[in-house]
Amino acid sequence: MPATIDDRRPDRDDADLDAAFAALADPTRRAIVRRLTAGEATVNELAAPFAMSLPAVSKHLKVLERAGLISRRVDAQRRPCRLRTDGLDAIERYVEHTRAAWEQRLDRLEHVLTTAPEPPASSLTPSSEGTPS
Repeated sequence: MPATIDDRRPDRDDADLDAAFAALADPTRRAIVRRLTAGEATVNELAAPFAMSLPAVSKHLKVLERAGLISRRVDAQRRPCRLRTDGLDAIERYVEHTRAAWEQRLDRLEHVLTTAPEPPASSLTPSSEGTPS
């Protein structure tokens, strides 16, 4: 039987998921992740569209890096950032699990609704019993 969301135990995947969602809760960090889907970029390149200082952008990058969503490598004087697709794995597993659980619930509901007998017509009209005259 597949596990339900209530069966889950706090573990490494939960910690990764919490960190990833917390990092992506900020619109600037989501924009940085979106930009990195096009390929690696330097801090200066990532900072260009934002009206903020390089240290402020660097703080956002550190949050994304701690969450495992990006990595930085040393390349001479530059430290290009790149998206870590494996960092998105916890989010992907969570979304897929949640989607599958809801699909199962909706499929069961559809089955109940399509196989349930029609209620008698008298049960569809309001009862006159117990109503004031």
